[in-house]
Parts: sequence; C-alpha cells; structure tokens
Amino acid sequence: MESLKQILFDDSLFFMRQALLLGILASIPFGTIGSLVVARRITYLAAAIAHAVLAGIGFSLYAQSAWQWTWLHPLVGALVTGIMAALLVGWVSLRFKAQEDTLIGAIWSVGMAIGLLFIFKTPQYIDPMSYLFGDILMISSVDSALVALLALVVVIATIILYRPLVALCFDEEFASLRGVRTTPLYLLTLCLTAVTIVLLVSIVGIVLVIALLTLPAAIASLFSKKLWQMMIGGSVICMILTALGTCLSYAWDLPTGPFIILIAGASYLITLVLRSRIN
Repeated sequence: MESLKQILFDDSLFFMRQALLLGILASIPFGTIGSLVVARRITYLAAAIAHAVLAGIGFSLYAQSAWQWTWLHPLVGALVTGIMAALLVGWVSLRFKAQEDTLIGAIWSVGMAIGLLFIFKTPQYIDPMSYLFGDILMISSVDSALVALLALVVVIATIILYRPLVALCFDEEFASLRGVRTTPLYLLTLCLTAVTIVLLVSIVGIVLVIALLTLPAAIASLFSKKLWQMMIGGSVICMILTALGTCLSYAWDLPTGPFIILIAGASYLITLVLRSRIN
C-alpha cells in the first residue's frame, strides 16, 4: 500500500505512474483477446505469432540506425510482422493439419532468428533483453499513445464481432452452417491476437507474453458461464495483477515484467487448487 501511495503522489515517480496507467489500459484488450485465445484453444498459435514479432522489431531497430528511418518505430514493425505472421500461421493451421506443429514451430524459430540477426547487425548497441523480457518502466509517451490506439481498435472490433466470435469459439461447424464465414473470422481473430501481443511486448516481453495473455482469462474462465463474463473478468484480473506486480516490483527492486508473470502464475495455481477443493 505504501508503494502504491508513493507511485501515485510522488512527483519524482512520474515514470511509474505512466507504467501503471499503461498496464491498466492494456489489460482491457489483454482480457478480451485472451479470452478468445483460451476459449478457442489457440495458445500455441499465439505463441508462434509472439515470437515471430521479434523479426519486425529487429528490422525496425536496424532501419532506424543504419538507414536513419526514424519514422519506423519498433511497435510499427512489430505490428506489421505480427499481422503477417498471424495470416501465415492461420493459413498453415487451415491447410496443413498433418504438418501443423512442425510448420508453426518453424515460423516461431525463424521469426526469432531473423529478429536477433537484425539486432546483432544494428550499428549501435541494442540490448535484446528489454524486448525478450519486457521493460514497462522504459515506455515512452509515443509508446503509450500507440498502445492506447491499438487497444481501442481491438476492443471496438471485438464488440462489433462479438456474436460471430462466440459461435467460432464454441461451435464452429454450427456457425458455418448458419452462414458465418468462419475462415475469414478465424484469420481476423489471429490478427487481433497479433495486435494484442504487440501491446504486451512492451510490458512483459516476447518470451513471457503468452502467460499474461492467457492466465488472467484462464482464471476468469473458472468463474464464468458466458464469453463476455470471461472477457470482463479477465480484463479486471489482468488490471489487478499488473498493478500489483508493478507496485511490488518497485518496492522490492525486482524486474517488473517477470514479476507480473510470477504473480499471474501463482494466482492461477492457487485459484485452481481452491476451485478444485470447493467442488
């Protein structure tokens, strides 16, 4: 509680307030899209997209330094690469069921390899750790504005397409019979997942991104009967975990992203155990 009071009222901790606000704001699309990922059981597809995003980040950093493309922000590069990876992963999962695991694993590893090679060849030194494991305290005002814009896009798209998305998650065959174009909707879901992953990379990094995308939604699913309840619950839980992790990591001088994930994982395990004992 004392740490939260310091963050909110100490003028020297403006960067902490910005990090806390960003985490709370981003929790809304995390809980929303995370619920779709958990309900649709596409966590491994989302993981492949997350790791492929590093290719876009690496290229953006290289272009900024080597070619002076200052307009190419790493979040923009990550967004473009994420959407391309989402479409590629979706196409593979639809067309190559027999080799799906192998091909998606290849996309996963090749994307990371390309990104690391670009970072290595960047003329100025770039520490890849902040992109692999996140650093919410280093978020700039430009990052915050981009995150807010992308979050708004994700939430509006989900609200507009809510009914078809419910059908896709729980009864794809029935949805197809009712005239819902399930393939484009499935690819759009992956693209929304890619956008959400780009938001998460700034907070917890590429390696830990899937945990924060899925664990709050998984906790909410234990107490929800409808998808919208899971989305709202996942968003609120993500807000609490992000705020708690940010405050405690500051108080105990620990890296913020990994500590948020540690709290999320512990919360899920505790909730799972308590739920099983109650039932």
